[in-house]
Amino acid sequence: MSRTQHIILMAEYNAWMNVKLYEAAMRLSDEEINANRNAFFGSVLGTLNHLAVGDILWLKRFATHPANYSALEFVRNFPMPVGLDQVLYPDIQSLATHRKRLDQVIQEWACAMKEEDLDFVLAYTNMKGLDAQKNYFSLVMHFFNHQTHHRGQATTLLSQANVEIGITDLVAIIPNESAI
Repeated sequence: MSRTQHIILMAEYNAWMNVKLYEAAMRLSDEEINANRNAFFGSVLGTLNHLAVGDILWLKRFATHPANYSALEFVRNFPMPVGLDQVLYPDIQSLATHRKRLDQVIQEWACAMKEEDLDFVLAYTNMKGLDAQKNYFSLVMHFFNHQTHHRGQATTLLSQANVEIGITDLVAIIPNESAI
């Protein structure tokens, strides 16, 4: 599997997991979804908002790549988040609509990448004002790893609220291949 094929797989996994995660989260009452569960971002809704904030921040950075991915036009025009704990949407329905659009953008962007795009060194400034210059492919892998990390937290919070989401492993969507 090439690097670009792996990125497409990760974008598919991201979208698949977010559908499952949001379907599960929508089973909670407003009170339950907003309850402070002592997680990094407090509540289930806080954690889901953080995932959207993180995705917007990274996609805005990725949009500066010289390939000028048209799929990232949506995030180029989106306001820059002001904090990692910013509440973009105060209710699960609005956030779910935004999440679905973000996942479409991510999948379109993933499909537009070329192998040679991945060796670019991306310069950006982080939320603390520190400058960085890092390999694009490594940052894309971080992007997907960050999503998985916080979705794991969200699934734990949902489980604690007696809401199960089922299979969450990437291996569930990795296609079978012949051994030869």
